[in-house]
Amino acid sequence: MLLLSLVLAAQVATPSAATAPRASIHDPFTSLLQAHVVNDLVDYDAFAKSQEFQQYLQTLDAARLDSMTKDERLAFWINAYNAYTIQLINRHKERESIRNINVFLGVLRGKRPWKEEIVRAAGRFLSLDDVLNKVIRADFKEPRVHMALVGAAMSSPPLRAEAYEGAKLGQQLDDQTRTFLKERQTANRLDLGNSIIHLSPIFDWNRADFGKTDAAILRFVAPYFEGKGEKAAFAAARLTIEFTDFDWALNIQKPRETQ
Repeated sequence: MLLLSLVLAAQVATPSAATAPRASIHDPFTSLLQAHVVNDLVDYDAFAKSQEFQQYLQTLDAARLDSMTKDERLAFWINAYNAYTIQLINRHKERESIRNINVFLGVLRGKRPWKEEIVRAAGRFLSLDDVLNKVIRADFKEPRVHMALVGAAMSSPPLRAEAYEGAKLGQQLDDQTRTFLKERQTANRLDLGNSIIHLSPIFDWNRADFGKTDAAILRFVAPYFEGKGEKAAFAAARLTIEFTDFDWALNIQKPRETQ
């Protein structure tokens, strides 16, 4: 009887393998992001030297999505897009702007960066444009992804210091949207005195995903402005949108002139 009691107590005290948290294929990417993204800026040289990063890309290539939930699949493709954007920058050793890739003396010689077939994920060979338009936009219909996909530019949404995970994807996308709207003051800000909301052109470029009209864009962003005066401004339906300029300078940690 005593032996049985001790066995039962041990089972209670020690979680079984079945109840232990399941490791995610994106855990290595989280570790890399936490180590090499500081104040929204990326240490591209560190990623270029990292064997763990190359192994993560290989994991994305070998991944099979059949057993994943819808949120897990979307998280997978967001992570793939962001990881291969870093890889694209480093493949071309670009340290000024993603728009410089394949441009020589002001002339495009080759494919634009987003058209270059660089993404190897889930057994597919895709460009960044393919991931966005043929996979994410086609299959998921989730406008918040535009705040999660990072364009390697100062005005793009910040690269989150953790990978996206299906189990908490909704919370991550909401937090990322709120961060982009409220903390990127150069791109997005609410001018209550003049009834103007300044928004990133990301909302204009992708307006079809936000409902096409300015009124639909306002309905999308309104819940993320939670102050009393902010809520009143949206409720009054008098706000005018002005889209801000987009800074394509690379979101790199080190000063670009030292590269």
